[in-house]
Amino acid sequence: MDRQQILQCLEEAKKHLNQELLPFWLKRCKDDANGGFITQFDKDGNDTGEDAKSLIAQTRCTYTFSAAHRAGYGGGKCAEFARHGADYLINRMWDKDHGGFHWMTDRKGKVTIDKKVVYGQSFAIYALSEYTLATGDSRGLEHANRTFELLQTHAADTLYGGYFEMFERDWTLCGPGPAGGDRKTLDAHMHLMEAFTTLYECSRRQVHRRKLLEVIELLMQRILHPQSRTGIPQFWADWSVAPQIKFDIIWGWDRFTGGEKKANPTDNTSYGHNLEFMWLLLHALDILGEPMGKYEDTIRKIVDHAVRFGIDRQYGGVFVEGSHTGPAWDLEKEFWQQAESLTALLDATLRFGPQHWRDYYDVHRFVFGKMMNHAVGEWWPLMNRDGSKAIWTHMSHSWKINYHTVRSMIQSIRRLEKLLAQTP
Repeated sequence: MDRQQILQCLEEAKKHLNQELLPFWLKRCKDDANGGFITQFDKDGNDTGEDAKSLIAQTRCTYTFSAAHRAGYGGGKCAEFARHGADYLINRMWDKDHGGFHWMTDRKGKVTIDKKVVYGQSFAIYALSEYTLATGDSRGLEHANRTFELLQTHAADTLYGGYFEMFERDWTLCGPGPAGGDRKTLDAHMHLMEAFTTLYECSRRQVHRRKLLEVIELLMQRILHPQSRTGIPQFWADWSVAPQIKFDIIWGWDRFTGGEKKANPTDNTSYGHNLEFMWLLLHALDILGEPMGKYEDTIRKIVDHAVRFGIDRQYGGVFVEGSHTGPAWDLEKEFWQQAESLTALLDATLRFGPQHWRDYYDVHRFVFGKMMNHAVGEWWPLMNRDGSKAIWTHMSHSWKINYHTVRSMIQSIRRLEKLLAQTP
């Protein structure tokens, strides 16, 4: 690790964020006719015309523009876009009868899927809390807190802990199996930690602090593998491990054998999720004012597992997933794992030493050299192992949006600047 290499990475990140990534979104996503954001763009950045606005897309865009404005980017335009997104969430996606946010509308704002999905509610809390922090508009915190209270009333499992995740419009729990009513997931609970962190940062209310600490302890005690400390994807209500299946309502492109189950439904872990959890936990502890202390061993094990099995030393980048105790088996490269790994590996370098700089740099070079579609401005969603071919080519969809990519650049710039200041 040398100062010139850090400076090079920093300048590349700044250039990409300011000249490619934010301009891509500010140029094309605001729907002035119907409100909210258009997020379906092909490989050339052209609108595909898909008639859908998902809760994930609208909350993540609102978060992105709020966070970018709070970090000092956009010259006021990001604040304008953030307010535009908050207006759509509050006026079109909020359920005035039962509370909470609908899962999907069409482009004009008509509700098409009215289910209440905790994963989506968590992003509403996250986005609207960030929006209030960025703009001072109290409507964001008001609706974030109302959503938080609905989760405590309808989703919290007072017997086994944690939260049920799939509900009908009126908050009746969905049925078992693919409907998802009998399962709990790492994904939703990690993002509840993320959401409660920003909610507490915004409100400073003790109830938000307490529930954040509760979900952290749940993740530590129930959701991480007892030996490797890697994330286990799915559980039954009592937190016994459940085979990972595909739900009827999805928010990603996990690959399933025959479309239903993973090839190895119990021994699989995502390097991207593990590293994302690691840095989000560190951020939560910072907001709480808590020391790393009792969490350090787990954090180090997560990093060590990803470094040993998840980073591709031949071509760079991070694999999709593999065993809790052995090598990777899905060797493709997906955009969001790369984005979260950049932030986490910079945290590892800052917290645990310069030996992790090479880990970061191996991912950085793959991302900036292969994953980014510099001519258009966003990232390819999925590439083959060596980065010579994009397997999926769209720039954006209902769940591949800007949250991972823009956040990664904002967070990476902060950490690279800190690292540069510490390096003679």
